[in-house]
Amino acid sequence: MEETISLRELFAVLRKRLWLIVLITIIAATVSGVISFFVLTPVYESKTQILVNQAKNDQQLYSNQAVQTNVQLINTYNDIITSPAILDKVVKELKLDKSAQSLSGQIQVTSAQNSQVAQIVVQDTSAKRAAQIANTTASVFQKQVPKLMNVDNVKVLSKATVGESASPIKPQPLLNIVIAVVVGLMVGIGLSFLLEYLDNTLKTEQDIENILGLPVIGVVTNIKDVPKPSNVSRPDVAARVPQRGETYGS
Repeated sequence: MEETISLRELFAVLRKRLWLIVLITIIAATVSGVISFFVLTPVYESKTQILVNQAKNDQQLYSNQAVQTNVQLINTYNDIITSPAILDKVVKELKLDKSAQSLSGQIQVTSAQNSQVAQIVVQDTSAKRAAQIANTTASVFQKQVPKLMNVDNVKVLSKATVGESASPIKPQPLLNIVIAVVVGLMVGIGLSFLLEYLDNTLKTEQDIENILGLPVIGVVTNIKDVPKPSNVSRPDVAARVPQRGETYGS
């Protein structure tokens, strides 16, 4: 016999263990907020743009073949920018306490499709240092390209700057808290159904009918404790102790 669960029963399970769902959600949101605000180190991002232009005159400037060649060169330049040949000089110039390999993990070179403009994106725990790394990398690359590839076709379009109120790109506390709330709800709901599935005790007459398939013919209710009568002595009916020479009833 297949068992079916109605929506009413599902909502009953959720309502029964609502406290557990709320508790897990609050704990998840609190932990996420504490970690985001007080544990994780803020990371800032800075960008600079370079233009790859191989043209030497106006005729070549608008040549489709020249533009296509420049676009193809960007992929090669992306690898060169993050190579030790460039980053070793960046580390030396800025006197950074890290290796070129470690620095390459902070740098990402991107370019739009069929575009001659490449963007150097740097992430660092210091907004000022991120801008310095981005600008120095672009400058060193521009100086080293003629030596490495015997071409002089790179120009810096825009330099990275540091705003007065630079805000970190991560962590994002509000986003992390929202994600933690969603995860907390999912865990709480899942745990509620798991506990309900593992609970094989009989609590109501309906449980007996559903599980055993037997009708309930009688119910023994709980009898509340009957309060004991309090012994209150009344002054007017209190027993009187007879004095010497007196008899009861006199």
